[in-house]
Amino acid sequence: MERWLWRPISVGVTAALVGFLSSFAVVLAGLSAVGATTAQATTGLIALCALMGAGTILLTLRHRTPLMLAWSTPGAAILVSAGAAEGGWPAAVGAFLVTGLMIVLTAALPALGRLVAAIPAPLAQAMLAGVLLTLCVQPVIAFAQTPLMVGPVLLAWVVLARFAPRWAAPVAFALALGIAVADVLARGEALVVASPLPTFTMPSFTFPALIGIALPLYIVTMASQNVPGAAIMASFDVAVPWRESLFLTGAGTMLGSPAGGHAINLAAITAALSASAEAHPDRRRRWIAAHAAGWAYLVLGALTPLLVVLAAAAPAGLIEAVAGLALLGTLASALSAAVAERSRQVAVVLTFVIAASPVVLLGIGPSLWSLVAGLIVWGLSAARPFRGPTGPSAVRAAARPRGRRPEGHGSPDPRG
Repeated sequence: MERWLWRPISVGVTAALVGFLSSFAVVLAGLSAVGATTAQATTGLIALCALMGAGTILLTLRHRTPLMLAWSTPGAAILVSAGAAEGGWPAAVGAFLVTGLMIVLTAALPALGRLVAAIPAPLAQAMLAGVLLTLCVQPVIAFAQTPLMVGPVLLAWVVLARFAPRWAAPVAFALALGIAVADVLARGEALVVASPLPTFTMPSFTFPALIGIALPLYIVTMASQNVPGAAIMASFDVAVPWRESLFLTGAGTMLGSPAGGHAINLAAITAALSASAEAHPDRRRRWIAAHAAGWAYLVLGALTPLLVVLAAAAPAGLIEAVAGLALLGTLASALSAAVAERSRQVAVVLTFVIAASPVVLLGIGPSLWSLVAGLIVWGLSAARPFRGPTGPSAVRAAARPRGRRPEGHGSPDPRG
């Protein structure tokens, strides 16, 4: 293999490994939470890998740009928050199908895209942050219960988060699987690895599942994956075929739903790796990195049954802890974006609190209710102009002479 070709291929394989291993536990937890058996969750993960790989290969060959697809990691967190809806796993599969249909309709009907864009971004991010919080506290809970099992995983994650952040979550996951194998061997049990036959489910449609799973899954996938994915690609001067990408990911989600695939979308962070100069100095050859990532996803899909068996053998709470660690960065980003609108923080905080709560009303989980309550308060706050902060600090700031800073203070914080 020519030396120039090896570089983008290695970067693409790395991007696929990082994206897959850092969020595998999250997606597995999400599918299990809405009622999937081990065999159904395994089939769903395989379907997602196949769709991500095939879609990435197709886009890169067609456009010769480093476009990548990924599964919806925030969407999987939504599934954990929603839990099993009325109708069980078939109803969840129906919700996945409707989610894909709505993404396809977004590609076909620009008005629907404008409707989604009309949802205030801070509210969407606050909803996501509240959902993620329930997962991100799992490392603390798991460490309190089994410190000897979880402690090494936490230590590895902390060290790598400082020196090699890209590999922190994948290495934590790999270490957790190693601990699972050691635990099984210490108990004298046999670790039986058998690839289950593909399990397909006829979708059913219930109102709680459509409102409590499909709608939040669609909103989060669009607002936290597709839109940022396109924006990140634009920062690398990569033109994203927006409507084609939405149609491809929506149709792929519909196709994968009977197998248990919840949603695929444009990749963001992993795609940035393939689009950067790290993949190749010549931007015309960077698409090879994304293309290689597509083939790597297909290989990882074949390894999924083994990984699911190892995850199932892990001590209670260990895989959930890894999922929480993998989502800490996403939680930080969501919180930062949520509090950006300071004039309507009450609506944002209310959305966050409800999304983080275990409340279930009319069979619908907290994700949708948090957004409904937040939109109501957001709309009411629009009728009253924001007057700024009050209190002694505000009085002192108002009395301060204009055009000069107090002595001893540096430049103002550029973050505001």
